[in-house]
Amino acid sequence: MTKLTQYQSNPAIEIVTGVCPHDCPDTCSWQVAVKRDTGQAIDIWGHPDHPVTQGKLCGKVDRYLERTYHQGRLTTPLRRLGPKGSGEFEAVSWEEAITAIAARLQAIVTTDGPEAVLPYSYAGTMGLLQGEGMASRFFHKLGASLLERTICSEAGFEGYIYTIGAAEGMETEAYAHAKLILIWGSNTLTSNLHLWPFVLEARKQGARVIVIDPANTRTAQAADEWIAVRPGTDGALALAMMHVIIGEGLYDGDYVERHTVGFDALAQRVAEWTPERAQAITGVDAARIRTLAREYAGQQPAAIRVNYGLQRHYGGGMAVRTIACLPALVGAWRRYGGGIQLSASGYFRHLDRTQLYRPDLLAGRTPRRINMNRLGDALSTDRTQLAQAHYHPRPIDRIPAPEAAGPLIKALIVYNCNPAAVCPDQGAVRRGLQREDLFTVVLEQFQTDTADYADYVLPATTQLEHWDILKPYGHTHLALNRPAIAPLGESLPNSEIFRRLAAAMGYAEPCFQEGDEQMLRDLMACQTHPRFAGVTWERLLAEGFVRLALPQPYAAFAEGGFPTPSGKCEFYSERLLQDGYDPLPGYTAPRWQEASGEFASPAQSGTEAPTDTHSAAQQLVCISPPAHSYLNSTFGIVDRLRARAGEPLLQIHPQDAAPRGILSGNIVRVCNGLGEVTLKAEVTEHVIAGTVLAPGVWWAKHSPDGRNINQVTPQDEADMGAGALFYDVLVTVTRAD
Repeated sequence: MTKLTQYQSNPAIEIVTGVCPHDCPDTCSWQVAVKRDTGQAIDIWGHPDHPVTQGKLCGKVDRYLERTYHQGRLTTPLRRLGPKGSGEFEAVSWEEAITAIAARLQAIVTTDGPEAVLPYSYAGTMGLLQGEGMASRFFHKLGASLLERTICSEAGFEGYIYTIGAAEGMETEAYAHAKLILIWGSNTLTSNLHLWPFVLEARKQGARVIVIDPANTRTAQAADEWIAVRPGTDGALALAMMHVIIGEGLYDGDYVERHTVGFDALAQRVAEWTPERAQAITGVDAARIRTLAREYAGQQPAAIRVNYGLQRHYGGGMAVRTIACLPALVGAWRRYGGGIQLSASGYFRHLDRTQLYRPDLLAGRTPRRINMNRLGDALSTDRTQLAQAHYHPRPIDRIPAPEAAGPLIKALIVYNCNPAAVCPDQGAVRRGLQREDLFTVVLEQFQTDTADYADYVLPATTQLEHWDILKPYGHTHLALNRPAIAPLGESLPNSEIFRRLAAAMGYAEPCFQEGDEQMLRDLMACQTHPRFAGVTWERLLAEGFVRLALPQPYAAFAEGGFPTPSGKCEFYSERLLQDGYDPLPGYTAPRWQEASGEFASPAQSGTEAPTDTHSAAQQLVCISPPAHSYLNSTFGIVDRLRARAGEPLLQIHPQDAAPRGILSGNIVRVCNGLGEVTLKAEVTEHVIAGTVLAPGVWWAKHSPDGRNINQVTPQDEADMGAGALFYDVLVTVTRAD
């Protein structure tokens, strides 16, 4: 008996359909069992009818009720009592908190201007309403600085879009029909679990699964083969594969001629990228590169799943751009089950959010744009650093002069994010948060590292307690979330908190009085693109999730039709050239490789990597992918998941551990020019030599020394999109004793 049938037969139970709000491509539809008499949620499970969720939730979200009802939930507004960072607060009423916050914001706007206010948010919820719905209206009306949300995937997106035209590609379901699957820079069993059943279905039909990764992850161990590649060198591997495919005539000449641009120039470029050259850079044996290229070209349909890990380094944009050329080169797009997926979010790019976000409230103003990766710089009182925090994603974009950087940030409004834990250069972020002249407001469900620095903490609802609509980035089903329970204590949805702030600021526009259901109904009513034909508010209410109006099955570019300016897959990109890049696929070395002198590529102005007093020979490359039981910092409070995660670790290869006298269980110091963090060593061959791996993201307050691995992560930016460099960090590792 399934949970659904078990509870359906019980008249004392109501079943409410919703959707997971968290930063994961699966965007699972769920169902919640709620006691009718008490209104308490007692169980949660994956929706059995959703074609990707298929009745199952991941081990994290399966514990969502524990998170919602956790004893640490914030249920009343709090005002700071002690020093910033101490976490000492007193409870106050909503009226008192909202009135005080509005008065302080008005004073800052009067004295320093509206750009002195910075909103800071990310993917604590991916919901359209509770994410940026009413919040965008509020900050547009205020005229606050704009935040460029670049911390996760921006470099890869830019590289992919230059090549493919949009973040479109294979549907998750299509992987079941592949004959060869390359899982490239993705730990599917941890961060994309609902893709795996389709991978297994392909294996039943004889497909091989190859994982390309610096770490022997859970996914790599479950695959047919692990190809160990040095961090950030994936682009060189792809270039060498193309060298073999073109040199041996293994490419699909008909598809290339009809549906690509720049093949001759590409062939000339990759002629110099022999497997031997790539071996010296990537650490992958030249013979294996040759056979991999032949397997990929010869076993069609071949599927590639790239994820965000392989683009979190200085050359991340170019790496994804180069890999994205492979499916068109071999004609993998021709058949269902062939192609590549970075994200499916591009299928929703025609979703009209103008009515929801109301950019017209800017009234012609063009506020400065701040790169969220550089929060430490943005909160600095040094105008040179503040100028550096301005968004400058391409080589042609210029950093303003310090005197033109605008006002210092005097108010920070944080929601759906925990920047004190997740941001690069944790030390700089903390120094900024400790400024006495910085007014900080945090909307939160728990007292996070960031909340400890707030002047006011406002209790926010969880997904079980509010309305929202979610667009996924791993499949094509828009989903509605109904509230299953009443808000706990005095907690409120983000939308209502900003609604109350708007009222206290005197904003009289009718859009600030609209309720949540009306905002979502209006959002769906204004959709006119053919992809949303039949995707209505009424259907979402009745069914919970609705697929976009796409053919089924859908082979995205079987007949070309790429959403690029040329309408073709662009091996040569005129847009890249105009934006200051090499128009052809190439190799941009990660920072760590530049520093070692192995490979040189030009650095962007002002983005020098931090230096260390140790020699390059003593340094190791640090990467920090998610711990299996965590999702960013969202589940760091759940006791059962913290117990599963154990404690903050540093995985190190025996070849690197031995000369340093490090044994498993030793406490080690991980440091560079930004600072240091202490972690417990785990000596293992599951990470390649020369690389250390620190699973994250731990709350800093849960770490032994009150810091996490982002203490040593630089604010430096990737080659495209101003993305973050979480996997491009040089460190020294020594025993703490």
